[in-house]
Amino acid sequence: MKPLKRHVNLIIALMIVCISSCVAQSSQSTQGWLLEKMPTDLETDFALSALPPHLRDSATVYLLDPQKGYYMSHKGTNGFATFVNRTDWEWAEFVQDIYAPISYDEEGVKTYLPVFFDVAAMRASGKYTPSQIRDTILERVENGTYKAPSRTGVSYMLGPVMRTHLDSATGIISMVMPHFMFYAPRVDNSDIGGEWDGHTPYAINSGTILDKQHSIFNYIIIPAGDTEKAKILEQDKGLTQRLAAYKSCFKVKPMNMN
Repeated sequence: MKPLKRHVNLIIALMIVCISSCVAQSSQSTQGWLLEKMPTDLETDFALSALPPHLRDSATVYLLDPQKGYYMSHKGTNGFATFVNRTDWEWAEFVQDIYAPISYDEEGVKTYLPVFFDVAAMRASGKYTPSQIRDTILERVENGTYKAPSRTGVSYMLGPVMRTHLDSATGIISMVMPHFMFYAPRVDNSDIGGEWDGHTPYAINSGTILDKQHSIFNYIIIPAGDTEKAKILEQDKGLTQRLAAYKSCFKVKPMNMN
């Protein structure tokens, strides 16, 4: 019986080691999930900067509680909602320095906002790895939980600066690129003859992780013109200074990408 007992004890010990290893790996893979909370006034003004000035006062504003997800800080009346995106789920990684003010009209609020908010809630729980979040979103697209917009609409991203992923080669950058995004599910550059030059319409999608049939997150981007950009930078000069004082990554020269 003694050899058998030793054998059983060895199996139990190995199970404990395996369980501990799995827990350690899980913990390691979810590191970086907790985001820093932006100062409320700064986050509010930054979120509102995504919208044209005439839409700001009556828009709904959502702020991020890093340990819970987004919450409504101001209920608007014009159907538009705005927030600062802090997680690019498509890239399957947790980073701390994504800051992209983005707004949606009423249709976008119904179809696109839930995706951002679900991602934020999953990250805030600390229970999901970046890959698990991405795979969950993809599964929900494929099973119809998330649906494409039922009509054409607009997402304003007119903030004076934003920091987000550009492409796999460049990575995360801060940029001055106020622009308009029009919902274009399943549309890509081959459909519109788009080629990025900073001035003409260009289609963006979720990369290679969704086939065309399921590419419901596609947009046609139209950059703001030089005159409009200059006006935005002048109007939001104070905000830009506050952002740069908050984080050095917001220090960007107009018309350039860093």
